[in-house]
Amino acid sequence: MDIVPQLIVNSVIAGSLYALVAMSFNLVFGATRFFNLAHGSLAAVGGYTAFFIGDSLGASLPAAMLGGVIVAAIVGYGFEFLVFRPLRRRKASNLVLLVASLGALTALEAVIAILFTSQFRTLSFLAGTTGIVHIGTGVMTHVQVGILAAAVLVLIGSWLLLSRTSFGRAVRAVSDDEEVAKIVGINTDKIIAVVFIIGSAVAGLAGVLAGLDTGIEPRMGFSLLLKGVIAAIVGGIGSVYGGFLGAFLLGFAENFGIWYISGEWKDAIAFAILILFLLFRPQGILGKKR
Repeated sequence: MDIVPQLIVNSVIAGSLYALVAMSFNLVFGATRFFNLAHGSLAAVGGYTAFFIGDSLGASLPAAMLGGVIVAAIVGYGFEFLVFRPLRRRKASNLVLLVASLGALTALEAVIAILFTSQFRTLSFLAGTTGIVHIGTGVMTHVQVGILAAAVLVLIGSWLLLSRTSFGRAVRAVSDDEEVAKIVGINTDKIIAVVFIIGSAVAGLAGVLAGLDTGIEPRMGFSLLLKGVIAAIVGGIGSVYGGFLGAFLLGFAENFGIWYISGEWKDAIAFAILILFLLFRPQGILGKKR
């Protein structure tokens, strides 16, 4: 039973990282109503930007993290402005938008691989010597504490933004019906652009933190996206708070699910949970039937 505290810690760490991706994905999905697969590549953009700034420019950890977040936000806005907005104006279907996002994901991963090669890299040089925090018999590094803190802060920030500001009310209006929102005078293109910037910045932050914890490689965004999308669906697609809840449920299910079996079964457990929710509660825990 001594392993239980460490399993809990591992579940919280995994859930926190999934939560950052799931919340940012749900924020974008809530405003646009399509599965933006390119969202995952923005995590890789954040991680590699931080690596470049720290390794080539010799910047400090805060500067590298800030640079990763900013560049990810810019790239995300570029996708919205150059790819998705023109398609929306042409009344493209969600399937067309999905395929376009898959193309953007593939292209961006290829560009990253060309610029940095496919070699696995670590950002540990930015964090320096990382201490550990003891929680009973479980341990977590300071970077992992930062991942948990980031997930909680993003959740609180999302709640304040969506429920306490006029921008949040506009986002909810666009999410409910974009055409009606236009009729009542909301600049939907501007609202969606800002949502893309915020969501992309959070995805970039997730990539930087994942790089500090384990490392980076060009396809890291796709694996993070898969877990983030599963968490988003489990919690309630389009619900930022549901994404947070689903991420921690997924993190605990994965880590306790491999208690007596090989860790290679983690992905199988995640997809089994996804299938169960799609069959019996497709709207997720906090989602609403449509």
